[in-house]
Amino acid sequence: MNDDRSHSSLLVPPSTQDWMQGVLSAKVVLVMYGDYQCSRSADVYKLIKAIERELSASLGEDYLCFIFRHFPQTQIYPHAQRAAQAAEAAAVQGQFWLMHDTLFAHQQQLENGYLVEYANDLGLDIPQFLKELSKQVHVDRINEDIESGLHSGITAAPVLFINNIRYTGRWRITELMAAIVAASH
Repeated sequence: MNDDRSHSSLLVPPSTQDWMQGVLSAKVVLVMYGDYQCSRSADVYKLIKAIERELSASLGEDYLCFIFRHFPQTQIYPHAQRAAQAAEAAAVQGQFWLMHDTLFAHQQQLENGYLVEYANDLGLDIPQFLKELSKQVHVDRINEDIESGLHSGITAAPVLFINNIRYTGRWRITELMAAIVAASH
């Protein structure tokens, strides 16, 4: 997965256009490129959520900013692109993060019927949600994320950047936490 080390920097910097939890002025800005159908992406996201909880409790809410960018691997995961579109359609109705969490929690069930069920569970306007999915109105936004990833040398998800430097360590909470804390100094 980390075979493309020739690019170690994030070439498209974080901005207010990104999906973020926290503020861009945080000591550490963590950018994840992920795929909703990829189990490794889900595992890394779970690690990040645990780290977020721990760091915000001990170091304050403005210590870590988490940014998610779409990197659906459609050649491997047939529902990844549609799931990303569902997250974007939910975002229009103010529910990006709830849909995001739902998609990762149910990544074995990302067919259209499930996506509608999740949207319904979140109280979304279903006709609007379906219209946006059928017209693929969010494909450009997803493609921008993919392009930014490709620009930074990404070939597969998940990939993390900590303060714009690619994380190449192990996907374990202790290593990742240590890298995040080290980046703040």
